[in-house]
Amino acid sequence: MHRTFTQQVVGGLTLALALAVATPALAQLERVRDPNWATPRLSDGQPDLQGIWGNKTITPIERPDGEARAFLSDEEMASLNQQQADSMAAQNAAPAVRMEASATLGPGYARYWLDAGDTVLSTGQTSLVVDPPTGRAPIKDWALRDKQWRLDHEGDHYRNMSVWDRCISRGIPGSMLPAGYNNAYRILQTPEHIVILYEMIHDARIIPLSDQPFSGAGIKQWMGDARAHWEGDVLVVETRNFHNRGWIASSGAGRRLKGIPVSSALHVIERFERVSQHTIMWDVTVTDPNVYDAPFTISMPLTGEPDYEMFEYACHEGNYAVPNALSGARYLDRTGGGH
Repeated sequence: MHRTFTQQVVGGLTLALALAVATPALAQLERVRDPNWATPRLSDGQPDLQGIWGNKTITPIERPDGEARAFLSDEEMASLNQQQADSMAAQNAAPAVRMEASATLGPGYARYWLDAGDTVLSTGQTSLVVDPPTGRAPIKDWALRDKQWRLDHEGDHYRNMSVWDRCISRGIPGSMLPAGYNNAYRILQTPEHIVILYEMIHDARIIPLSDQPFSGAGIKQWMGDARAHWEGDVLVVETRNFHNRGWIASSGAGRRLKGIPVSSALHVIERFERVSQHTIMWDVTVTDPNVYDAPFTISMPLTGEPDYEMFEYACHEGNYAVPNALSGARYLDRTGGGH
């Protein structure tokens, strides 16, 4: 079902790209900006970003290779959203895939556990990657080969498996990228800190609002070392001091980016700007000269979900997936079924 779902979305976007008339990017981004919006402020004067925000979407992280169109028209957006709604309704109505415990997505969860979204981004973007203009991250060839080798050999060693499957961390910016479920983020503010609670894996990122020096270069972390400051009403978060054990994306929704390694040279700058009552525009520029030929930028709206209820993602408790997967791979090795 996951492959079919992805093929449907990419196919629909490709058709729209081929038929549509180009529209300036700025005009499309203004779709989500409320010109009458007055940014609310906390008692200390900071713009109020607090609340629960979500980013589930069917918009792919990258555009199909060779497609240059960056934005969809209103008509194309409506058509794609209706196609996806019709497709999901048909799938849920089919006897073999009704929302029962036996109806799973591949080897994973029953469908009622999933919440991947059924609409394209409200900005009309055709990909989450907005720079370079190709809508594709400029990944070095060695990194693509390294990713593929580890995906082909994930049963050989736990270190070849996803850091998400191992319940460690989705990293930065991976923790902000959409997945098949748990696409919610709670933002809290104090005069000295910004806190982002990620529903997936349940990481809590506590970011100082400070110009204090970063930690020493010898201290490397899964989610790096972050500092935040305000540029007008835009929250800017700079993160550095990553080690080289993470992935830039760990979900299948990341597609070509899933499994791409990070190096200790990774440098990330995020920007959060509230542009309406229900929307924060988030973008991130990723720089890692060891892995990419140039920096690239991902952008997407975060949509307010005040009634959403976040539950603990207790990943480690009873997580038999890693030893079971490795045991299964050893069985295939013994019986000649492995690679």
